[in-house]
Amino acid sequence: MITYLSGTVASVRPDSLTVVTAGIGRRVFATPALTSGVRHGQDIELHTVLVVREDSLTLFGFGDAAERDLFETLQTISGIGPRLALAVLSVLSPEELSQAIADENQAALTKVPGIGKKVAARLMLELAGKLTSFPQPSGTAAASAAPAGGADAVSAQVVEGLVNLGWRQAQAEKAVADTRAEFDTEPTTPELLKATLKSIGGRV
Repeated sequence: MITYLSGTVASVRPDSLTVVTAGIGRRVFATPALTSGVRHGQDIELHTVLVVREDSLTLFGFGDAAERDLFETLQTISGIGPRLALAVLSVLSPEELSQAIADENQAALTKVPGIGKKVAARLMLELAGKLTSFPQPSGTAAASAAPAGGADAVSAQVVEGLVNLGWRQAQAEKAVADTRAEFDTEPTTPELLKATLKSIGGRV
């Protein structure tokens, strides 16, 4: 089991980053909040979960052990696998998820692609009282510079990130186009991603 990884960031995408350790590049799936705050070439430390399937080995990375543990806790709920657990943490921060559970705010939970009313109800029931260690929401994620390739590349990366989080291609493309039109200047990838998630009910 790989529970910790440190190395140099070789590439960054909205839904993942490649970390090089001992000459080997490992793709690590992560939330947009994490990927938007890292740069190519920087050193990074991640708390990780290796998900083993018959035909794949998939690594998920988090900025701290508490978020990693929450990712694993989410997967104990029937109907929630690693991809959906990551989608939850991509739309709701641990603090916001804790607040939604405490307030029995089903509407907040169903903003996550792939979570309907039944799964949301299950989340509220099975996570009740288990997330009290998280503080109330505060702060925002850091932004990174726009990637090479211009505005079209930024939009394409954001669409790809949304699709990987569970939104349909057409829905993602429309949301990105509508959100981008609201900017007076060209946004960076994380700026556009955050604004798009906000416009469709999410959060980075």
